[in-house]
Amino acid sequence: MTVTCDLGVTTPVIPVDPESADRTAETARRILPVAGGHMDDPQWIAAARDAWSELPVGLRRALLDFRRASGPTGSALVRGLPVHEPALPPTPSVKGSVQRSATVPAAVLMMIAAGLGDPAAFRPEKSGALVQDVVPVPGQEDFQGNAGSVLLSFHNENAFHPHRPDFVMLLCLRADHDRVAGLRTGCIRQALPLLSEESREALSLPEFVTAAPPSFGSGSGGTTPHPVLFGAPEDPDVRVDFAATEPLTPCAGRAMDALQAAFGRTARTALLEPGDLAIVDNRVTVHGRTAFTPRYDGRDRWLQRSFILTDLRRSRGCRDADGYVLD
Repeated sequence: MTVTCDLGVTTPVIPVDPESADRTAETARRILPVAGGHMDDPQWIAAARDAWSELPVGLRRALLDFRRASGPTGSALVRGLPVHEPALPPTPSVKGSVQRSATVPAAVLMMIAAGLGDPAAFRPEKSGALVQDVVPVPGQEDFQGNAGSVLLSFHNENAFHPHRPDFVMLLCLRADHDRVAGLRTGCIRQALPLLSEESREALSLPEFVTAAPPSFGSGSGGTTPHPVLFGAPEDPDVRVDFAATEPLTPCAGRAMDALQAAFGRTARTALLEPGDLAIVDNRVTVHGRTAFTPRYDGRDRWLQRSFILTDLRRSRGCRDADGYVLD
């Protein structure tokens, strides 16, 4: 795993030693059969929540520290998690690929999600599965989403949605052939000092609208006018998707260009290796991906993705039967 940053800022790395990795895999294997191995079943999720307390203390402590304060980069990398149990199958290559049957890597994701908050998904995207495959799909190379392989522009995950994830997790099962597909992250905590007072003020006005990403399909709508920066002026949240957010005034457009440039100057790029888990604080950090060339040979880049909400109750009106899938 390689992490680089234009300004030399280090993304925190949480190492998992081999003994802890074995213990994590053993804990994951114990919950695989629950509810017939159906990970979207509330009974299975409850088992994952209980299993969180059995994970190594050092790992849990570091993750909870990150949950409380995600730091200047708004991201962290956990390195050394078990992903080859028993043997990794070929990389999926179909649109909408998800993981509904329990596996060790998916169980690891769910245990961590249930420990940091609650797992969540969105019904229009990937059929509402809690664990989703991020893989290149033939014919989707230019797609601005998880199925594409061109440069993926910076965005907050599901920036259009009132209950967008608080954290996004990406677990690497298989790297791309050429080791060039990099996860890019940019945190407003580093970009903010590069913005003029005029740009900050413009970004704080409700002069932007954001459409749903292509992964939600047509008809998912978008937002009413909203600010890009909001909350505490000295440590604001950010809400933007540079492929889907439109400024409504020339001043807003100039400010949005300045913000994109600031993220570019402060960006960090992580070349994920199998067993690396990237956690992005979606409230203050945007993410994207560098371009790569898939081969569609069953050995392409394969990440598994899950979302976390830290306050599930807030979205109760959007979830059927108080479940984990938002409409």
